[in-house]
Amino acid sequence: MQCAKCNEKSCAKGKNCYKEISEKAMKEYENDENLKIAKTSSYIEGTYYMKKTRLEEIIEFCKLMEYKKIGIAFCIGVENEAKTLDKILSKYFKTYSVCCKVCGISKDDLGLTKINPNNRESMCNPIAQAMILNEKNTDLNIMIGLCIGHDMLFQKYSRAPTTTFLVKDRVLAHNPAGVLYSKYYVKKKFHIE
Repeated sequence: MQCAKCNEKSCAKGKNCYKEISEKAMKEYENDENLKIAKTSSYIEGTYYMKKTRLEEIIEFCKLMEYKKIGIAFCIGVENEAKTLDKILSKYFKTYSVCCKVCGISKDDLGLTKINPNNRESMCNPIAQAMILNEKNTDLNIMIGLCIGHDMLFQKYSRAPTTTFLVKDRVLAHNPAGVLYSKYYVKKKFHIE
């Protein structure tokens, strides 16, 4: 599949380009949780399209899914944003938040690259973040600013469904899509016209 290169996007009008997978995927929607998530997401999209922020959509989604316990896995670099998100979400749900540096394990223990080789640095610990939230039996875990790779490990170990609220990009003010909107930067950096 090369959907990004397709100009027609006929699938949006009903064309089935991948029948074998389509049948397998439809079978997965028979799972009660999958179907409920699909219906709730479609309701949010259809009802609040261009009307609510991502945060408001998350709140509505959680209410409709009857989620009670929300986990927040965040990077220490966006702790202020995590604190604000926690204050907002705790008005509606029981929240649990876990910082990336949880357990305070030295990067030296695993031979990890340091930002400053002369200093002691605690490693980011997304596996522990997930394990701690798993212990709390969260219904949904929200990632805020986890580093590339750490987000993958967190999702791999989280038992609850996960969603991303903020993707860290220290160069573009946490707006990684910004690079795609700058044709000059794309041309200069990636040599694409």
